[in-house]
Amino acid sequence: MHSDPVIVARERPDRADVLALLDEHLTDMFATSPAESVHALDHTALLDPRITFFTARDDGGALLGCGALSVLGPDDGEIKSMRTSAAARGRGVAGSVLLAILAEARENGLTRIWLETGAEDYFAAARRLYVRNGFTECGPFGSYVEDPHSVFMTLELSTDSTDSTDSTAPNAPNA
Repeated sequence: MHSDPVIVARERPDRADVLALLDEHLTDMFATSPAESVHALDHTALLDPRITFFTARDDGGALLGCGALSVLGPDDGEIKSMRTSAAARGRGVAGSVLLAILAEARENGLTRIWLETGAEDYFAAARRLYVRNGFTECGPFGSYVEDPHSVFMTLELSTDSTDSTDSTAPNAPNA
């Protein structure tokens, strides 16, 4: 395991290196799931003002991963576009991004976070990351419908910033 620092910050999703990572993410999503079961957003959708986009970079500025918080309503948010670069897997990148997203959600007064991820083995590491951080499986939410290729999860946020999330959890490639 590398001990290089992971720096998570708000950033626009239309930088060249982020675009490449998001394109890789979309390509993998369509390669592992039927098109009607892919709910990943492209960079233009991630520019929506209801979405806060985060990147994880090393201290040299190299992109390690990304993720986003989409505000669904006054109390609810959704995690979108979680991705760790292949070279950065196993370094805690996804866990760091997840903690930043949850902190942002708390700062915005959100009390529940939702997510949709894949049901295939490819997404097993992502599901383990979410479970380690307190997420539980639930039914579809928002405009989602039952789908054998999707797993829906939720987390009730406490207002206490010492929530039971696991900042040392190994990162998942995708969510």
